[in-house]
Amino acid sequence: MEAYSRVTGKVAPLDRGDVDTDQIIPAVHLKRVERSGYGEFLFERWRSLPNGERDPDFVLNDPRFRGATILATGRNFGCGSSREHAAWALQDYGFRVVIAPSFADIFRNNCYQNGILPVVLPENIVRGIVENAQAAVDYEVTADLEQCTVSDSEGLRVEFAIDAFRRECLLHGWDTIQLTLKQEDLIAAYEQARDTPPGYTQR
Repeated sequence: MEAYSRVTGKVAPLDRGDVDTDQIIPAVHLKRVERSGYGEFLFERWRSLPNGERDPDFVLNDPRFRGATILATGRNFGCGSSREHAAWALQDYGFRVVIAPSFADIFRNNCYQNGILPVVLPENIVRGIVENAQAAVDYEVTADLEQCTVSDSEGLRVEFAIDAFRRECLLHGWDTIQLTLKQEDLIAAYEQARDTPPGYTQR
């Protein structure tokens, strides 16, 4: 997992609440086991018109938000099924930060496991970020994990809360596997002791 400290970038404003994981990445695309290749299908149903063409009114199809690394959206983001593919799709598309008034718990944990920073801010502040992104061409936001702050090019600076353990893991790029491997010597010693019969002396 890529270590995270600070991201400054464009904001894609997704002005919708209760966005579920099937909307983030439709179930039809969950047939692969790799973590990559999902970005092109992110929000696919909303990005496309019934005739298959891209909907020019959807935020990710707007040239102004091309290359955005921060997504600002509504409350209860990531609700629905527990599919980790939703976090994979956001990351593969290029998002490193999602800012919302609230997240579904499993989705938020999947973000932590995949190097995405889910930032919870008061609804009025998120609303301001969304509106600024919609109105200004060069609007940028900085999410600083070391300082636990979000700031923007309009003068906003606000702190956010994050679990200390999750913060440490993101700062060092540790996922569950890497945390386990940090204990490799202890695991090897345990396995060796467990496999040695009582009273056996190795020659």
